[in-house]
Amino acid sequence: MASAQSPSRREIEVEFLAGVGRAVGGAVVFSLPVLMTMEMWSLGASLDRWRMLALVAGLIPLLVGLSRFIGFEETTCWRDDIRDALVAFAVGVVTSAVILSLFGLIEPRMSFDEIMGAIVIESVPASLGAVVAQGQFGKPDESDERHAREAGYWAELLFMAAGAIYLCFSVAPTEEVDLISAEMTPFHAIVLVLVSLAAMHSVVYVLQYAGQEPVEPEGAGFWSLFARYTVVGYALSLLVCFALMWTFGRFDDLGIEAALRLCVTLGFPAAVGAAFARLIV
Repeated sequence: MASAQSPSRREIEVEFLAGVGRAVGGAVVFSLPVLMTMEMWSLGASLDRWRMLALVAGLIPLLVGLSRFIGFEETTCWRDDIRDALVAFAVGVVTSAVILSLFGLIEPRMSFDEIMGAIVIESVPASLGAVVAQGQFGKPDESDERHAREAGYWAELLFMAAGAIYLCFSVAPTEEVDLISAEMTPFHAIVLVLVSLAAMHSVVYVLQYAGQEPVEPEGAGFWSLFARYTVVGYALSLLVCFALMWTFGRFDDLGIEAALRLCVTLGFPAAVGAAFARLIV
């Protein structure tokens, strides 16, 4: 009996290790732009620890949801998804620590608080890359296809939120966002909102990319798609921008108008990221 079960157990272990390997590859690819961004190096040391804790607390449920549909290995229940989300986060932390060490950005002379702050803040995009590694680098299986078919409206919003976080995460702490938003007039802000909506809708429903599967719900008209997916997706992107900018302390000492311009500016890359994320699944 034991010998009959051993091959199956070994196959599971090999597949899990292969999944972890894909997760490491995804973590490296997704996190390199952030790991090589100067503003991110100091953000981990200066960011309030309770805001960093809030960032991690929001990240874990997102990783669990992504694991359900495009995780780095096949899962059958939410317990597996939670486990894989924690593994993805651990992969993100370890990958960030190794690369930061290779770059000489964390050293023994630094305090433990500074080192952990730098690693945790960099682990956000690394964790996202780790958890979607199967969808990007792995070989699609029946479970992936079934989960993709089962992905409903709320899952679509989950994918858009993940794409928005990834694309605007490395931009949010930079001074360039402040400079751009400061130069914008109300007219520029309105036009940018309209352009963001148009770009988001065009990427998913108008432009045809190689290998793209139809994403239109059957029988849905233009205005239904625009209202339920594009407008809601853009609003979700702005919410992501607001959450990131608050977490990074970018709203401190800003008025409402300046904060709105900041969110609209960052909302453009967030909307594009949200749109392209829908094409992954």
